[in-house]
Amino acid sequence: MGWGDAEFPNVSLAARPDTCFGVVNLSSSLNETQKKAIASPWFSTAFGLIGLCSNLFALYVLLSSSRKLTSRSRSSFLVFLCGLVVTDFMGLLVTASVIIPYHFIKFNWAEVDPGCHLCNFLGFSMVFFGQCPLLLGATMAGERFFGINHPFSRSTSISKRRAWSIVGMVWGFSCLLGLLPVLGLGRYTLQYPGSWCFLTLLPDTGNAIFCLLFALLGIFSVVLSFIFNTVSVVTLCRVYHDRESVQRRRDSEVEMMVQLVGIMIIATICWMPLLIFIIQTILQQLPAGERARTLPTETQKLLLIYIRMVTWNQILDPWVYILFRRAVLQRVHPGLRARPSLLSLYPVLNPSLRRKLAQEARLQ
Repeated sequence: MGWGDAEFPNVSLAARPDTCFGVVNLSSSLNETQKKAIASPWFSTAFGLIGLCSNLFALYVLLSSSRKLTSRSRSSFLVFLCGLVVTDFMGLLVTASVIIPYHFIKFNWAEVDPGCHLCNFLGFSMVFFGQCPLLLGATMAGERFFGINHPFSRSTSISKRRAWSIVGMVWGFSCLLGLLPVLGLGRYTLQYPGSWCFLTLLPDTGNAIFCLLFALLGIFSVVLSFIFNTVSVVTLCRVYHDRESVQRRRDSEVEMMVQLVGIMIIATICWMPLLIFIIQTILQQLPAGERARTLPTETQKLLLIYIRMVTWNQILDPWVYILFRRAVLQRVHPGLRARPSLLSLYPVLNPSLRRKLAQEARLQ
């Protein structure tokens, strides 16, 4: 999602604050060199193709791996990863299908979309495909947290069907969130430099509530992922350094946690600047209230930069799984080998197993 590179629509649209075209000041004149620096259709096309190919490759590797698995915990984790990759792929595909043709055709937004339906669709896509990866990251972190820290509290691991149901719930929730401006809470508007639509960073009640809801929900997802992943990593490190269980670890848990931490780091770097910027902009403009009709030029340009950063999240996510698979990690660290189940990491919770291990330790 998020491309933000194109030339400017008809500047008369700036005089229509009641539509999706009137929030951003597009009347600033730029020379041809400046326009080319902002509007780079070939760069955007190559950028999109790299992202689409990366996600397709990751999806192929995921599907190949899932056929060879017998572990239900690993299988459910791959379902969540598959949902993430599909979301990133569709996000790039949907936004590219609108924005890249605009780069080459240079259509007039007011003539092609006088009712703002295309702008609403693009804005919805930006919110939906932006919020989904953050929520899926938090969901995966939560699933691994309970799987690692409370392995005996669940009678069975999450099945594939249930995992897909959870992914569907995340998609459904993100869809409802994206539809809020269409239903009347806030609105989607054309953004600088005139090639994409997104939520409106103005302090009127509807826009302020929707912007804060979007940003706070995203920050909450990132923070929740950080907490879950930190506790899970600490637990794994503590158990792996237990003298009785150091030879009984299972590398698949390490593999999943490495991938989760990678996804979390990428999401934090790509998303947090935008989410914090949205909150900061809304709070700074609150004193202006309903009087604010357009965004300052500097705010428009910063929003474009942060959206470009967010786009990298969809391109880098698939490479986390591609590069941090056990097969790749074993080439870097040959000592990684398949070991027994995670249940053996918790002899303290199984008295008979603990006695057996203690006897073996004394014999040694």
